[in-house]
Amino acid sequence: MKTDLQLFDGQSVRTAWDTDTETWYFSVVDVVQVLTDSINPTDYLKKLRKRDPLLGEYLGTNCPQVAMLTSTGKRRKTLAGTAEHVLRLIQSIPSKKAEPFKLWLAKVGGERIDESFDPEISIDRAIQNYRQLGYSENWINQRIKSIEVRKALTDEWRRGGVKEGAEYALLTDLMSRVWSGMTTRQYKQHKELTKENLRDNMTNVELVLNMLAEVSATDISTRRNPEGLVQNAVVAREGAEVAADARRSLEARTGQSAITSLNAAALGTRQIATRPERKEQQKIPSKKTDEPD
Repeated sequence: MKTDLQLFDGQSVRTAWDTDTETWYFSVVDVVQVLTDSINPTDYLKKLRKRDPLLGEYLGTNCPQVAMLTSTGKRRKTLAGTAEHVLRLIQSIPSKKAEPFKLWLAKVGGERIDESFDPEISIDRAIQNYRQLGYSENWINQRIKSIEVRKALTDEWRRGGVKEGAEYALLTDLMSRVWSGMTTRQYKQHKELTKENLRDNMTNVELVLNMLAEVSATDISTRRNPEGLVQNAVVAREGAEVAADARRSLEARTGQSAITSLNAAALGTRQIATRPERKEQQKIPSKKTDEPD
């Protein structure tokens, strides 16, 4: 299954697309969160299942456990349901968002079918989503390009026998540590993020440096044809070192760190593409510190 985040009314819902059955699966806990705005949707769901035994039995019988990303960036199995299962859940939750959410479910399903025939539709939709969230056109252009660059790299990893999931995450963390000095999880903590996408909270400079690492690794890989995790890790490190060199060079010339702790919420999405605030213009490493242990 391919996992993704979908937005409903500005809130994230984890989803997974089963390519074999061409079926969407939605995180049940995330659906509860959206419909109820509960501080603890997991607890809300437990109480709901006890209060409505028929619903509890229905969800337990029909909804599988699907591996999805948690707020810490790790994959954990979570209760997930198809649109049909979610509609049954909605019947037991009094919410003013019920009808809009039903329409959203139908829309998501239809969009995925359209995208399978014309991938450009998904790109256009992503652009519109970012515009609605208030991101600048300059930042959106960089973000869309970063998606293309990332896909080219994962295509190379797939060709080189790297396993999707855990091994992708290992290589991604390695590259992040080399060029930024932090793993993906540490980087998200640095920006005070939980479920949010890290790249959606990067400035233009951060996005460009990350893209430089990935495009460099892809270019090296196409010339060396590494096989397996170990050989691909060597290439991934070398690609990230290109970006690390560029980061140090930029910081030496600007006198400020290329990495900011500010996220999209703190910066304001329309300012995400601008330079970091003055308080971030410090803590430039005086020596090479972004090598992993």
